Amino acid sequence: MKIPLFSLLMAGLAALTVQADEPVYGPRLEGFDYPYPVQYFRLNSQQQALEMAYLDVPAVQPNGKTVVLLHGKNFCAATWEGSIKALTTAGYRVIAPDQIGFCKSSKPAQYQFSFQQLAANTKALLDQLQVRQAAVLGHSMGGMLASRFALLYPGTTEQLVLINPIGLEDWKALGVPYRTVDQWYQRDLATSAAGIRQYQQSTYYGGQWRPEFDRWVQMQAGMYLGDGKQQVAWNSALTADMIFTQPVLYEFGQLHMPVTLMIGELDNTAIGKDAAPDALKAKLGNYASLGPATLKLLPKGRLIRFEDLGHSPHIQAPERFHPQLLQALSTRF
Repeated sequence: MKIPLFSLLMAGLAALTVQADEPVYGPRLEGFDYPYPVQYFRLNSQQQALEMAYLDVPAVQPNGKTVVLLHGKNFCAATWEGSIKALTTAGYRVIAPDQIGFCKSSKPAQYQFSFQQLAANTKALLDQLQVRQAAVLGHSMGGMLASRFALLYPGTTEQLVLINPIGLEDWKALGVPYRTVDQWYQRDLATSAAGIRQYQQSTYYGGQWRPEFDRWVQMQAGMYLGDGKQQVAWNSALTADMIFTQPVLYEFGQLHMPVTLMIGELDNTAIGKDAAPDALKAKLGNYASLGPATLKLLPKGRLIRFEDLGHSPHIQAPERFHPQLLQALSTRF
């Protein structure tokens, strides 16, 4: 069936109008306001000077403890807004960095991204802030990073909380086709607010949508609408390769500190799933089964399940999530 040229033109104009209505941000999220003051940790890494943005939010009434929040691939320190408020109100100092390559931090043209490197950067930040021990929380990709941090720095990690971490299965070993960095880059260049919104609704929020979720869509999409989109897409491609090729699940048995899994079971996240054969695609990202399976690998673990929530339970249902988080942080096992 042929589609009239007029219809195609009108559809294109409509798409442009929607895009024009979306805010435009710089490659380091210039123009997007964070809920707390942003500070910058300057470091030399891989023969270059870099800046690591971070939030350091004091407790309302300090209990002497610190929580470090590690964001996911499509997230930033800002997306921890609700969690920071809940934690600081409960007495915790909160440190939430933007990792190198993400959000308000430097996006280098050349960088050997690894979870070990990002963990080392985070440890350097904590050393400068004189934080000797902390509870480490990781969400999504941040769960992989938090696990690697705990493996490298067990003395610093009082306990570990993994919120819908990705990497609970080895996609490459299961048969998901490999994408080159260049292929990831071309894919990321096509990023749009409409595509992000559709993906987030189906994956992050279990099919639900509320107007307040749009802020996080615009945060991510806005970097792809500005002049620095190539820089943003390139760093996104480099970190996608890191995620796909550097599994941590085989080392979960070496995590001897308390580990709490907080799992929204409607999540279906799996890196590269869109390229997988249909038969395999249907089996990937089944968090209802990945949570219990991962629990068996942990020497000292517990599982908190949210059967009706998706990939971002702390954003989707903060009124249910944060009481469980605070109880987990205060209860030893």
